[in-house]
Amino acid sequence: MIVAVNKKVRDYEVLEKYEAGIELKGTEVKSLREKNVSFKDSFCRVKDNQIYLLNLHISPYKFANRFNHDPERPRKLLLHKKEIKRLVGKLTTAGLTLIPTKIYFNEKGIAKVEIALVKGKKQYDKREEIKKKEIDKKIKTLMKHGGR
Repeated sequence: MIVAVNKKVRDYEVLEKYEAGIELKGTEVKSLREKNVSFKDSFCRVKDNQIYLLNLHISPYKFANRFNHDPERPRKLLLHKKEIKRLVGKLTTAGLTLIPTKIYFNEKGIAKVEIALVKGKKQYDKREEIKKKEIDKKIKTLMKHGGR
């Protein structure tokens, strides 16, 4: 079950995708199940050979009392050491960033985050993509109306 998708991904060129577990507290899981999450400007950082997800806003669970969580606390991502080393090596390359693309629950009911190694698109790449979408839209409408 997909909880949330990061719409800002289209501003980037996706090079690789990884699936990672995410270290959550109980009230965070309950908030995720209610789809109370916002990516706004979330990104990943490497600290002490661990990868952390920063600026991910998971709203406080409304039925929790004093045991509620901090909405924007750094959350540790659970990856294998080989994957972390590979990512650290690639992140040293200039212009590459790790961003979350979507949060979901797998078939076992475990919260997972899909992270992507991305490179920022240039302005002309963005314009080109918009032109392609407009052309595809025109073709669809022409096909639908039989070329009238």
